[in-house]
Amino acid sequence: MYSAVTAVSALDDFRLLLEFDHRERRVFDVRPLFGLGRFRELATPELFRTARVSIDTVAWKNGLDLDPEYLYAKSLPAGEPG
Repeated sequence: MYSAVTAVSALDDFRLLLEFDHRERRVFDVRPLFGLGRFRELATPELFRTARVSIDTVAWKNGLDLDPEYLYAKSLPAGEPG
């Protein structure tokens, strides 16, 4: 099943609260990506908070984005300990 992001909120500790098109809410931790190339730029809180929905996924002001299926697969349902 393809999952498109319909809403995103930047949370504390570099996590994203995501809502997908089937109304499921999930939390994605961006910190594991900080060691990968340009993703280390997202460790800057001001840039991290620029997260927004772009078409069907999350993108940041610096042009980085993530595949929506990756976001879904690597996130936890909102409310679960992580």
